[in-house]
Amino acid sequence: MAKTRRMISENLKLVDVVIELADARVPLSSRNPEIPKLCASRPRLLALTKSSLADAAASDKWLAYYRKAGEKVVFIDSATGAGINKIYPAVCELVSEKLARWKEKGMSGKKVRAMIVGIPNVGKSSLINRLTGAKKTKVEDRPGVTRDKQWVATSIGLDLLDTPGVLPPKFEDRTVGENLAATGAIKDDILDTEDLAATLCERLLEVAPEAFCSRYKLDRAALEGLTKWELLEAVARKRGFLVSGGEIDYDRTAGIVLDEFRGAKIGRITLELPDDGKKAAEAKTEDGDA
Repeated sequence: MAKTRRMISENLKLVDVVIELADARVPLSSRNPEIPKLCASRPRLLALTKSSLADAAASDKWLAYYRKAGEKVVFIDSATGAGINKIYPAVCELVSEKLARWKEKGMSGKKVRAMIVGIPNVGKSSLINRLTGAKKTKVEDRPGVTRDKQWVATSIGLDLLDTPGVLPPKFEDRTVGENLAATGAIKDDILDTEDLAATLCERLLEVAPEAFCSRYKLDRAALEGLTKWELLEAVARKRGFLVSGGEIDYDRTAGIVLDEFRGAKIGRITLELPDDGKKAAEAKTEDGDA
């Protein structure tokens, strides 16, 4: 990842603005805290992707949170096209002074150059393909597909510089890592997906109990006090995911829970709210003071 960070730093001089992508389901966890530092010399637009998978009420809270923090933010979804038309006007607002100078010099037709940055599998290539109206970059629903930088021209007044996804070198909060794993930013083949799915069941019962219980036909009252593994087992039994002897097929159950969460089949769910970041910071402070 050091190579990608170096690539971003070295190429900033080539662009007018940075478009930072983050996942609308985990707007805090999916932001690499190094990016604002790396890109401090350029105006930055925060585009929260996969918005059709996130809870709309939660997204409203995040929009207010980031606007209050002074960030320019838009919610988009490259799969449906929602919010895509907001990107260019937002970029123009960020570089309005430069555009005015170009106009004075008779360069009003010059394209704005934007660098696309974000963590793996956040939707950079999907956004570029949506903006160009063609499959210019490789898209797969797994992290690590974009390996190098590439320039892509669009017809809306933007030239885009795509960069590989870059995760933080370490996660200060375990929940951040779990959120990224649940949304697919970390490769499943290096994870204990059964433990991840069990943890996700626990989180879903906390943040979206009605959607979770409805999807798997579970009695919420009967789930009180159950461990995360017992929750995963309850899902398995309702779906009939059993092997010989009546044992739970944890691997199959884990795959289904993760796939159905990622595909919004359980519902439009956001795993964190703005207050969660405040609580995490306060907990970290208390730990440091102890």
